[in-house]
Amino acid sequence: MVDKFYTAFKNGDAEAMIACYDDNVEFTDPAFGNLQGDKAKAMWRMLLSSGSDPEVSFSDVSETSESGEAKWEAKYEFAGKPVHNKVTAKFTIKDGKIIKHVDTFDFWTWSSQALGLPGKLLGWTSFLNNKVSKGANAKLDKFMAKTAPEVVI
Repeated sequence: MVDKFYTAFKNGDAEAMIACYDDNVEFTDPAFGNLQGDKAKAMWRMLLSSGSDPEVSFSDVSETSESGEAKWEAKYEFAGKPVHNKVTAKFTIKDGKIIKHVDTFDFWTWSSQALGLPGKLLGWTSFLNNKVSKGANAKLDKFMAKTAPEVVI
């Protein structure tokens, strides 16, 4: 499941990634914080539809029927700045689906690249981490509202 997930990521296929997730998946990372279910799935749709076309690679994949882990890297532009993010991922798997996905990376390194001098100076603080998380989640909420099916009454 982990290899399938990252192969889909490398190919820019959000729907194939999401197919690896349980409906109630829990996702956590330093940028978005904790996301549940549809919100976690929408995050991948948003990231892969943003036009940033990340260059993704992955390695050190290990998996059992109950867990998995991998290292992955993404090279992309964020606000016109080049970013090379190195991530360690851990998964909990149940009934052939990912039920928990935790990505960890050095937020200071990421923010130094993505935000320039402010990230370098403040990337180690919870203030900046919380500000980035709020912004990322606001962008995700806007994306979800825009892509939600129209309800006709």
